[in-house]
Amino acid sequence: MKKKDCSSSAQCRAACRMQYCSTRGGVRGWDFRDVLFSGYAPDGGMFMPESLPLLSPDTLRSWKGLSYTKVVVEVASLFIPPQLIPRDHLEILVGEALSGFSVPEVVRIAQLKGGLSILELFHGDTLAFKDLAMTCTVRFLNYFLQKENRRATVLVGTSGDTGGSAIQSAKGLPGLDVVVVYPHGRITPVQEKHMISCMKDNVHVFAADGSSDDIDQPLRRLFADQELVKSHGLMSLNSVNWSRVMIQLAHFVYAYLELSGVKQDDVGAALPELEVVVPTGGAGNIAAGLIVKQMGLPLKLVAMVNSNDIVHRMVTSGDFSMAANVTQTLAPAIDIQDPYNMERVFWLLLGRDGAKVKTMMEEFQRSHRHLLPENHRRLLSQVMWTGTVTDEGILETMRSCWEENQYVLCPHTAVAVWHHYHCPHSAQLNRCYIATASPAKFQAAVEKAALTFDLPEAVLALEKLPTRYQELERSQNWCEDWEDRLRETIQSVSVARKNGMTYYT
Repeated sequence: MKKKDCSSSAQCRAACRMQYCSTRGGVRGWDFRDVLFSGYAPDGGMFMPESLPLLSPDTLRSWKGLSYTKVVVEVASLFIPPQLIPRDHLEILVGEALSGFSVPEVVRIAQLKGGLSILELFHGDTLAFKDLAMTCTVRFLNYFLQKENRRATVLVGTSGDTGGSAIQSAKGLPGLDVVVVYPHGRITPVQEKHMISCMKDNVHVFAADGSSDDIDQPLRRLFADQELVKSHGLMSLNSVNWSRVMIQLAHFVYAYLELSGVKQDDVGAALPELEVVVPTGGAGNIAAGLIVKQMGLPLKLVAMVNSNDIVHRMVTSGDFSMAANVTQTLAPAIDIQDPYNMERVFWLLLGRDGAKVKTMMEEFQRSHRHLLPENHRRLLSQVMWTGTVTDEGILETMRSCWEENQYVLCPHTAVAVWHHYHCPHSAQLNRCYIATASPAKFQAAVEKAALTFDLPEAVLALEKLPTRYQELERSQNWCEDWEDRLRETIQSVSVARKNGMTYYT
């Protein structure tokens, strides 16, 4: 007798019971709406499903041939109970969210020479993979805000792409205000223009004199203030937000269905494995890959990093410690020394033991270092392989890919594709490389590789747009000062909206 697929009554009942908990053990029993409107959990942890649904081989085969949009709906329906968002409403929300992408299939697979298959996730408004999960998440938010006739304030720290994606997804929406903080001088002009050129009343942008890891410090303190969170509807749209990670699960499922060689009519046969290589910074994508692997998707995961190599050191030697400074590289969106989504990975690998995760992460946040016990490091190395790439390696990879395929990689995608040129794979194992951004956003890197790339009209038009932002300067007590400035903005925006006025930063 065949197992039932994910549309079965058993799967529906599981979705109806879906609840969420904190990785640090202090919160349980929250529903999807609760976690959607949250940043970090009240105990400082990150939200995860209390139990993961399983994807049976029959379910995966039945999904073969689905469009990317339909895969997103199937995946999201496993985690969003129909009593919160009915299935027909979910289909409309996801369909509308993904309707504005520049290619009709939303994402595209480039199949190049030598078995090099690249999943292009950058066909949204800001030319980065963040647009996929962000547009869906903002639609979910707006659905509940309209239903409940209330407002929320989104606070986002960005290393480059998340801020622009959040702004483009939420600009002009009546129920949302967006406060974005980016590291001034550490992102590309196109990334910056996507943020500071938005003149909508509900968008407030700050340029901080520091790294993205520096920005995370005052943001964590603000989210830890439960009075502030509750009174002003404060929430996150970073990949701290479970909804972002949930949608990213679909990247891996879609890649698997398209590239693994799985066949719809091959009932009873073992599922083939697919290797997925991911450029990694905050570790949201690689965490999503591990989650869906634990759900039953046969994946081999490779996390590739630039010179900010904390994830590589962690897996190979157990050295979970931040370097003294963030190194600026040609791949700035992954210039991160605090891969915060690794907390979700640790929680999964340590048997959902919130107490262990709490001890580990609080030590790391306090001292910026933690040595993984060898048994923990071994667990990590069994589910994730890693590599590190220098700027010269990025440029070499961009040139090699162009010479072989006349295909221009963005520097972040080149961090992943370096693996293709240096780690040959057997014909029995298919591979997929995640392309997180368009090369149009990183012209300096393209030119440094002695390549050219014709900029899209939308990018050229950014140059002529007016800009608006505020600066967060580097003072002696910069963390407290930034926290105070952002707190004042959040409070002022909230009060102004309640009084029917507009607050300009």
